[in-house]
Amino acid sequence: MIENNLQLADGRTLHVYDAGSDGVPVIWNHGTPNVGAPPEPLFAAAERLGLRWISFDRPGYGGSTVARGRTVASTARDTEFLADALGLDRFAVVGYSGGGTFALGTAAVLGDRVRAVVTLAAIAPYGAEGLDWFTGMVPSGVAALGSAAAGAEVRAALHDSGFEYDAGFAATDHRLFEGPWGWLGKVAGPGLDAGPYGQIDDDASYTRPWGCDPSAITAPTLLLHGTADRIIPPSHGDWLAAHCPTATLQLHEGASHFTIVEHAEEGLEWLAGQN
Repeated sequence: MIENNLQLADGRTLHVYDAGSDGVPVIWNHGTPNVGAPPEPLFAAAERLGLRWISFDRPGYGGSTVARGRTVASTARDTEFLADALGLDRFAVVGYSGGGTFALGTAAVLGDRVRAVVTLAAIAPYGAEGLDWFTGMVPSGVAALGSAAAGAEVRAALHDSGFEYDAGFAATDHRLFEGPWGWLGKVAGPGLDAGPYGQIDDDASYTRPWGCDPSAITAPTLLLHGTADRIIPPSHGDWLAAHCPTATLQLHEGASHFTIVEHAEEGLEWLAGQN
């Protein structure tokens, strides 16, 4: 995996990862609060399917400069800058958890440049009509995202209070972490090494207007969600499927926010079949 820093026009640094192969480029959008390294458990599948992983640390994570006030749409423009710098005309996007939201935003903003989208447990727009956004979330999620909805500085104050997120791990989650997908812990620890604003600004991005409309997505889109997800409830997947005209929703019975990644390889196989 090749790692480099790109200098954006506004002076910020974007820390990028590139598998450097000749395959179809796939830009990975990481979850909160992780660094952006592509998913090691999917390396073998990507090689088999002829896919090339590319990704970056979102602003405030790892080696990427903080960008206060960022939105889903502004992060899509960072993706555009990365694609231009690497000479990529068209590419696919994949995202896990909040990264799924940024993947969808990239497809909405960049249009035909995005050939296909796969999300795992993506977050729907805050305040979306017909969606009770917080229903079914663990209490820590309601606290974190509820404070973010009141403003990034309110979310920062929650962080400064010593707040600790409780994901409510189930036995199946612990078993997942004992296998290859223990990788999620590997990228979560360094996610906050650069400071709290990657996570704070992610949460704020989820609860402020995206700056783009998911109904504008034209790329084929596969939404994967677990029925037992209490971090981002499956109602978010339902809403996205109903409002993204090119989307197909696959609900996996009993899958949690974490065990949904066990279906990620199926998503890659679907993606590899898209033009």
